[in-house]
Formats: sequence, structure tokens, C-alpha cells
Amino acid sequence: MKKLLRLFLLFIGFLLFASFLLYVLGYGYIFKGISTTYFTGHKTAFIDDYPYFDNRVVQNSDKVQQWALAEAYNQTEATSTLDSLHNELETAAFLIIKNDSLWFEKYYNGYDDMSRTNSFSMAKSIVTTLMFKAIQDGYLENINQPVADFFPQFDKRLSIGNLSSMSSGLNWNENYYNPFASTARAYFDDDITAQVLELEVVEEPGKEFKYLSGNTELLGMVIEKATGKSLSDYLSKSFWKPLGMNDDALWQVDSKESGMEKAYCCISSNARNFAKLGKLFINNGEWNGKQLLDSAYIAKASNPAFEETSYYGYGFWLSDYKGKKIFYMRGILGQYVIIIPEDDLVIVRLGRKLIRSTNGDKHYKDFYMYIDEAYKMLNHAS
Repeated sequence: MKKLLRLFLLFIGFLLFASFLLYVLGYGYIFKGISTTYFTGHKTAFIDDYPYFDNRVVQNSDKVQQWALAEAYNQTEATSTLDSLHNELETAAFLIIKNDSLWFEKYYNGYDDMSRTNSFSMAKSIVTTLMFKAIQDGYLENINQPVADFFPQFDKRLSIGNLSSMSSGLNWNENYYNPFASTARAYFDDDITAQVLELEVVEEPGKEFKYLSGNTELLGMVIEKATGKSLSDYLSKSFWKPLGMNDDALWQVDSKESGMEKAYCCISSNARNFAKLGKLFINNGEWNGKQLLDSAYIAKASNPAFEETSYYGYGFWLSDYKGKKIFYMRGILGQYVIIIPEDDLVIVRLGRKLIRSTNGDKHYKDFYMYIDEAYKMLNHAS
């Protein structure tokens, strides 16, 4: 019995020492990560995790602009393949917007049209949109403006366009499942600004694509400094209010004290609101007769930044599936706003899981399936 007690005390002592060591070395955020994931029944970040973090409000307008419902709204059933996919991947919302109207809309697993869920990396596309808006508003010069104009410690070759096109050359570790990597620290620690300002350019900027969440975080910091507004306030003023979103959004911040948004992720809103952003892009930046965003910026965002990596532009993923020009927003758990301009089509899917590609394809398997099944439904109705 004494031997067991001694072993138990040694084990407790080891845990206390290990905990102390993690805090001393700057990894204390790991405990928050454990408490907000494993202690809530999850293995990683999840779509309903915003209550576990501090958030800043993205205010909506007093005048909500409701979606028009198509004449054939919800008259076509989801295909059996699509229903099976939603069940397997624990979908929260699936919308098809055709022309100017909601053509199909369905919610699953207790979610509805006002349910907020985490955008994850769809926020990267939104931050790039805010970058272009800040250029349009005169806060930024152009995509070639050096980051050093705002944060002089960075290599003067590094431009804001390099950040948006994922070609910064920064030494950010993007590993999502390594608790000691950059992305885990950014998600759970309480001073993301200090973390980003520790980064260095270790490869020549503007040469090749390398997907790093730190790029978007630094871009968000530049936009905040250039505009003198928080990202949440600038998003509200520039798009959330003009688009007449149906509810405030919440954007996770690192802490109440410093209050920097997690620019690379974590805008919590609903499918109808995310769909409006997709429709704005199809409209080439025009909404209700007002040019909210110059069409030239949308053209820039939706074309490859590098010939060798034709699957990414400025803040958006790109595809030519079915011979169509497609650009889209994507989150790590299968969050999509898929934009197909030639057919005036927006497909929105929010949920808990996705199907990754196994052949090196940069577009995930479920991405293709959502497009295939949406077209089957539209063709069946015609």
C-alpha cells in the first residue's frame, strides 16, 4: 500500500513539475486547449466553441435584408447521396442560392437559420476582402505596400499581397495537431499580436505559395493599424451593415485585454449571412445599387496568384471543376461558400466534418460532391 501511495505521489509530483515547466516555457495555453476540447468531448476545435473564448461583436444593421425565396424554394428534395453525406459529415446547414434567391435550404442536427457556427478559415477570405476594401477606402496603397510601413521589424520585401496570397516566407508552423506549433498557440493563447511579431521572413517573399495562418493574422494586424478600427468594426461598417445581415456576428479575440481578432479564423455567424458574402462576389461587389467593393479586386482575388499553384488566388481557393470558374471560401471542418459566377450560383455548407483528398488534390472530396449533388438537384427541377 505504501508503495502504491509513493508511486501516486511521484506521479502527482511529475504532473505538477511538468505543468510548471510548460508555463515557464510559454506553453501554458495548452491547458486551455485541453479544457476547451477534451473536457468538452472533442479532440480539436469545434464549430460551437465560441462561448469558450472572448469575442468581439460584428454589428448588423437595424434594417435586415431578408433573402428572397425562389418560386421553387425547397420544392426539390436533396438527393439521397447528399442526404447520406450530410448524415455522415454531421452537416449543420446546406443552402443553394440561384440567381438572387434562396432556392434550397435545409438545417440538420438541431441547427437553424439563426444558428451561429465557427467559420474557421473562411475568415481568411473575409480578411482579404477587408484588405481590398481598405485599399479602396485609401487606408492602404495597393497590394504591393510593404508590411514594414506598419511594422518596421519585418523584411521590407514582404508586402500585404504576399500575406494574402500565402507567399510570405514567414517561419510560422502550420501543424494543426501539434500543441507546440504556431496555430495551436494562436488559437488558445492570450496574446496573438506578440506571437506574430516574433515571426521572421526566412524565405524570399512572393516566390511561392505556402499556406500559413500567420500570414492572415499579420494582414489583419496591418488592416487594424491602417484603418484605426478593429477588424470587427471595419467588417461591420464595410459589409455586415450594408448587406443587411440578419444578426450580429462574433469574432473570437485573443483576450479581453489586448482584444486582437483571430484574423485567420473564427467568425461565428449563420449560413444565410455567409451566403450574402458569396452573392456579393457574384455581383462583382455591387449590392442594392451600391458598389461596396471594386470589381477589379474580386477579379484579382479569384485568379491564381502563381501559375504553379492555380488552386489559390488572393484569400480564395480556386477550381475549374466541371469546366467552370469556381472560387470559394473554406474552413477546416468543411465550411464552404462556393461561388460559381457563370451559373449565378452560391452553395453554402456548414458542419462538423469533411472528407479530405487522398491523392494530393488541394480540393477536398466533399467539395466536389456538394457541387455534383447541387447540380443534380437543379437539373432535376428544370
